Amino acid sequence: MLEVRGLKAYYGSAQALFGLDFAVEKGGVTALLGANGAGKTTTLRALSGLIRREGDIRLQGRPIGALSAEDIARLGVAHVPDGRGTFTDLTVEENLRLGAYVRSDRSGVRRDFDRVVGYFPRLAERRPQQAGTLSGGEQQMLAISRALLMRPNLLMLDEPSFGLAPLVVAEIFRILGAINRDEGVSMLIVEQNASLALDLADSALLIETGRVALSGRSNAIRSDDAVRRAYLGY
Repeated sequence: MLEVRGLKAYYGSAQALFGLDFAVEKGGVTALLGANGAGKTTTLRALSGLIRREGDIRLQGRPIGALSAEDIARLGVAHVPDGRGTFTDLTVEENLRLGAYVRSDRSGVRRDFDRVVGYFPRLAERRPQQAGTLSGGEQQMLAISRALLMRPNLLMLDEPSFGLAPLVVAEIFRILGAINRDEGVSMLIVEQNASLALDLADSALLIETGRVALSGRSNAIRSDDAVRRAYLGY
């Protein structure tokens, strides 16, 4: 689904990524792990076209490194940013409709509304409610649902568990697994909870100071003693 070779990224003149190489398989889930400041969020921003980047980035074989953020989104890359990106002054329904702004198939959008709230029934109850009044978990559900209404081929999520209660996190990751399994949506997930991410992912990438320190199948990375001590806590 996604092939990345030699990815570099910059904030102004400061370089933040130093030649990342990795891939996300079609229908697969790749976890992006690392300490705070390692470059995980920067990687997603670079792939989305939100910051200056260099390198070969291909979506289903098509080069997208020179495209704008809007054009990348139109090709089916949905980005759920850190902080969720909820439009707090709009209602739940208005937030969801923004997710479908790149689509012209109105009947398909209506069907997808029903499909999405099937994953997150709480949102159906709160459609007229102002999004800023939702709980943190509900706002994360809304952000994921808004991204799904784009009908993405690739869903990128930045810290979906951040600041949420463990039961809410477990529910969100259960639903992400169902979306991947039932709809075949490829995923690239940045997550501080490495154990949770490795449970969901089939492959993983460990970043340190803007460089790839380790990559491979998630079960192999989980069994690596150094990774377990540094990132899994046992």
